[in-house]
Parts: sequence; C-alpha cells; structure tokens
Amino acid sequence: MQEAKKIVEDYKDVTIAIFGSHSAKETGISAKAWGFKTVVIVQKDRDKLYTKYNRHLYDEIIMLESFKDMLKKEVQERLIELNSILIPNRSFAVYVGYDGIEKEFKVPIYGNRYLLRAEERNFDRGQYYLLEKAGLRFPKEFKSPDEIDRLVVVKVQQAKNPLERAFFYAVSPEDYYKQAEELLKAGVIDEKGLKKARIEEYVLGARFNANFHSYALKDEFDDFDFVGFSDRRQVNLQGFLNLPAKDQLKINVPVKNEEIGHFGVTMRESKQDMVYDAAEKFIRTCEREYSPGIIGLFGLQGAMAYSPEEKLEFVIFDVSMRVPGDPAIGPTSPEMRNLSLKYNTKIEDPLDLSMMEIKKALETNRLGEIVT
Repeated sequence: MQEAKKIVEDYKDVTIAIFGSHSAKETGISAKAWGFKTVVIVQKDRDKLYTKYNRHLYDEIIMLESFKDMLKKEVQERLIELNSILIPNRSFAVYVGYDGIEKEFKVPIYGNRYLLRAEERNFDRGQYYLLEKAGLRFPKEFKSPDEIDRLVVVKVQQAKNPLERAFFYAVSPEDYYKQAEELLKAGVIDEKGLKKARIEEYVLGARFNANFHSYALKDEFDDFDFVGFSDRRQVNLQGFLNLPAKDQLKINVPVKNEEIGHFGVTMRESKQDMVYDAAEKFIRTCEREYSPGIIGLFGLQGAMAYSPEEKLEFVIFDVSMRVPGDPAIGPTSPEMRNLSLKYNTKIEDPLDLSMMEIKKALETNRLGEIVT
C-alpha cells in the first residue's frame, strides 16, 4: 500500500502499535526494551492481561468494542497521529480480516500485509502454492477422504474458535468418516469446516518449528537470520500423550490440537543446512510472488523425516507469515547469543531484530522501505 509509505515520510519518531492478542506481550517487551513508545489495541472484556497485569508495557491503550473496529476512521486517525507502525500477528489477520487489512487499513504495517492472506491453506496463491514454487517438500494432499491409503492428518477449522484447528488422524476412508461424525456430534467442528478441511499424509519425523527474520534493509543487516527452533504443546493432545498407550485406548473423547504453549528444541548442526536452505528458497519465492517479499519474522513448521528413498529431509507442513507468537524462542534459543555477537548489540528475543530494523530505518529516513 503506497499510502502507508507516504504516511511514514512524515514520522519524526515511531510508536509501535500492538494488537492485543497472540504475541502482544512479546512485542511490548521488545519495543520498550528498544526505547519505543507503544500503543496496544484491545477488545473490551479481553483486555485484562494487557491493561491490568502488564500495563507497564504500553504507553497508550485503545479500547474497542470489537477488534473489527480497528478499521474505523477515528481509530486509524488516532494510530497515525501517534506515528504508529503496527506489528502484525495471527490474531490481527483473523479478527480484522484480509480484505479490511489490504484495502481499508491505512496504518503502516511493518512487513508485507499482502502475505498475511497467503497463510491460508485453501487460498489459491497461499502457502502450499509458495512452497511448490520454491521447490520445497510438503506433505501429499488427498483431495477426497475416499483416496486415503495411509496414515493422514485432517486439519479442520474448529467450529467455535477461528484461530484454532481440530486435527484428527485416519488410516482409511471408513476411519475418516467415523471420526468426522464423532467430532460433528460433539460440536468440535461443523460441516462447513469439514468441507474445507485439508487431508494430508502424516509425516513420521521429529517436529521442528524453524523461525527466521527476513530484512528489508539487507544492505544494513543481512538477507535473513535464523532465530531458533521450537515445538508446540497442545490441548488436549498433551494429556493423551502423557498416558500409557493401553490407557489412551480407554478414553473416548475427541482429541483437540489447540495450541496452548511452546517449548524450545535444538537440531544437530550437521542437519541445519537444509533448514537455512529452505528459508532462503522461500524468501526468494515470496519476493517474486508477493513483492517486496517477507519483511520481519516468519516460521517454517515441519519435521525432519525420511523420504521414500531413505534420505533425511525437512518436510514443511505449515508456514507462519508473521510473528510466530512463541515466547519460548528467545529464552531457549542459542541463536540469541549468536545474533548478539553478529550485530554487536544485545539480542534477547527474535522481535528485537524487528525493533533493530525499525530503529535503523527511522535513523536513516528509510521507514518507507520497511512498511506496506
């Protein structure tokens, strides 16, 4: 959006605008640590974590009846008056909506607002389109339940939570229909979500969320940086996995893969090359398909698994086109120390790299290059 680039030309300073959900604490901590003023946009009755328990992280609070109200003229004018640059997260994309973000939201966004939509799995130029263009391996998709001939994972939007999916696993068409019916009866999913569900082979491998930061000011920093690996903890799957197999079989309730937390993991150095290589290919593809490409944090979520030829490879089953929303990365990743040495400044969290680039862009009058 060219209008956003023009708006930042008049900024003499920057306030970091934060959407009050998902990664708002992480963003607030990094922004304040780097000396920025902050404004958090919260929804009434969903604000206490930010307005009461972590009030010190936010200089200004904008309270809305609904997150959709961010598109109102007076809200946008207030944000621009504060010299705001918004750090987008998954909640922002889901609750405000792609059409509104791309066509109505005039506030400058750090990153590429048009890539947020590409995270959707059923969008024709979405993440699987980009992965294919980049020549990266992702799980085989089954267009119909009747094609299932191996262990698959079915990714369905939860009926009552637009942010989360309800996964289930099946080994045959009969198994699929039986489990789908149980989830429908339990109200976990609905017919609309099931119709749009993605059915893909289950990758037997060690899971890694590989997180990166891609720069707009490549002449000032680098092409991109790796910031660390993590994995997810999920409700109520985690509870099932904590039980012996014989006891898991006694429980007849739907498994929910709702993300509830994260933990840090590491990978052998001899295997890390393929993860860096995947990130580089993905960045180049996004530059061609969604100019100016990726700006800021993104994640390639996948697994190290053996191919049919018994060759170890990184199989990507999900892409995050924005802040991963994982506060475990900073404290658990050895890359923070590595990046502190690289840039000769203290880096404690991946979002510190975003703040570092915003600060440099402000100092060198290049804010227009880092926003859309």
